[in-house]
Amino acid sequence: MTIETSQVVVSGIPVQIVRKPIKNLHLGVYPPNGRVRVAAPRRINDEAVRLAVVQRLRWIKTQQARFQCQARESEREMVTGESHYVLGKRYRLSVIRKENVRGVRLPNQSRLELFVPPGADATQRRRILQEWYRQRLKELIPPLVAKWQSIFRVRVADCRIRRMKTKWGACNVEAQRIWINLELAKKPVQCLEYVIAHELTHFLERNHNDRFVAILNRHVPHWRAHRSTLNSAPLAHENWKRKQR
Repeated sequence: MTIETSQVVVSGIPVQIVRKPIKNLHLGVYPPNGRVRVAAPRRINDEAVRLAVVQRLRWIKTQQARFQCQARESEREMVTGESHYVLGKRYRLSVIRKENVRGVRLPNQSRLELFVPPGADATQRRRILQEWYRQRLKELIPPLVAKWQSIFRVRVADCRIRRMKTKWGACNVEAQRIWINLELAKKPVQCLEYVIAHELTHFLERNHNDRFVAILNRHVPHWRAHRSTLNSAPLAHENWKRKQR
């Protein structure tokens, strides 16, 4: 797939334009600094993109302001005493070094035990915890997907988990595939269910239009509260100097 990129400035805001073989124009504002990106069909010229951006300037500025104000987690050093979250609940980390033992245990409602080999550095400790988070999601996701497949009468052929900087979930309708952000293992399970329902709604309506909202309103009446919980939660620490894709 051939992709062409360019940039324009609209009302002082740099806008990245990515042209590719798609049907509709999509405008997004991305963390950490509110980068504006427009994915556009090749037939749409720069002036049409400018007009689309101008029409959504108020929304763009609101999103940029939200990113500027949103709290961010400090980088976790993966040492005893740190705070970590599991399904919306806060736990104190206890790093336990043992030969031939690696994994995670929740012995009570306040402590998270991380078992690592002696000499394991912060990267290795983080990897063990993230794999445990992944396994938790693998246990939680299938029954929720089954539930919403039945409600919406759609089929998910594949569900994958990955870390995403800008989205809680994503989908490919043609491939009947959804992706879930690994960070959702830290959020309340209701937020995970909302993201799954949101992505499966795209199987019925691809755009975030009135029909999409109506479907969510009917089947997930409290979806705005769950979205607000996710939007107000501290963003995970990221090395934002990495190349943006």
